[in-house]
Amino acid sequence: MKKPLIAFLCAASLMTTAAHAGAGHDHGPKYGGVTREVSSVTYELVAKSDSLTLYVSDHGKPVMTQGAKAEATIYAGNDKTTVELEPAGDNRMAAKGSFKVGVGVRVALTVTLAGKSEAKANFNLK
Repeated sequence: MKKPLIAFLCAASLMTTAAHAGAGHDHGPKYGGVTREVSSVTYELVAKSDSLTLYVSDHGKPVMTQGAKAEATIYAGNDKTTVELEPAGDNRMAAKGSFKVGVGVRVALTVTLAGKSEAKANFNLK
């Protein structure tokens, strides 16, 4: 009698926890990049060898980047590259160029959204 009850309670608690964890807390990547959350704002950095794109959202809703400023410093081994990201429509900021990306590369990002204080985030690329 006790074993079926214990099994049922364990299964019920797992389902409740999984449902609660996913409810409105999806901060995972939506564009194939790496995400960081700073003060309820989610930053997703998509790093490619020819471009850096930053997507900005607040609780899943796009945050407009008009008037925002961002600077990314890319650390790849002993190399250090700094680049400015410019607003690129809606909730995107972007920079074009030639960048080292991949495993072991770290990007330190400083973002100032219009009317907000400066935010800093570090991304370890995959």
